[in-house]
Amino acid sequence: MGDQATIGLIGGMSWESSAHYYRLINEAVRARRGPTASARCLLWSFDFSEIEALQHAGRWDELAERLADAGKALERGGADFLVLCTNTMHRLASELQAAVDLPLLHIADPTGEAIQAAGLRKVGLLGTAFTMEHAFYRGRLEERFGLEVVVPDADDRALVHRVIYEELVAGVVREESRHAYREVIARLVAAGAEGIILGCTEIMLLVGTDDSPVLVFDTTTLHALAAVERALG
Repeated sequence: MGDQATIGLIGGMSWESSAHYYRLINEAVRARRGPTASARCLLWSFDFSEIEALQHAGRWDELAERLADAGKALERGGADFLVLCTNTMHRLASELQAAVDLPLLHIADPTGEAIQAAGLRKVGLLGTAFTMEHAFYRGRLEERFGLEVVVPDADDRALVHRVIYEELVAGVVREESRHAYREVIARLVAAGAEGIILGCTEIMLLVGTDDSPVLVFDTTTLHALAAVERALG
């Protein structure tokens, strides 16, 4: 059977997507190792109401301290590497990495690798306003993987962000929001996007392959499967 590394999951941002991480990781280990196998993992889960308030107040220094505390707790608990189960908080990936001696599996990397493997160069990005409007995520894809990343216009960005924070993190999935996201995706494709990144870990609750005329890259699934690859070696 061989040994497996212990995955340190930093989640609760929101728990809706963290639950999918846990399921996807364990399903993948079972598929690789047999029907009774499951992942060796530790989960640190935040109260997202506190995190969300700090995000919208722009208090990123405090958020960095929270992440560092979580990473250190998982390190003390015996994790072998860290998985930060949210795209938005990767804005603080370097601060988290600096606080611990464990490697951090960055969410953009398995996404970039999958887009490269599909032979695409120009992709559309959906996510929170923080992820769409700041360079921490787009920049990594552009610099490390040579991709051109396009984002929706200001009105569409506001809509995508609102649905995430008012609906998806609360487990609310509305058909009208799915329709609105489909229209945003269609506009990105019309602007030349050859694929669409679901760049918020909750978006997979709302839309998927059937909602896009081009390939969809779900960061939640790609990140979870990359974690299993690392854990099993």
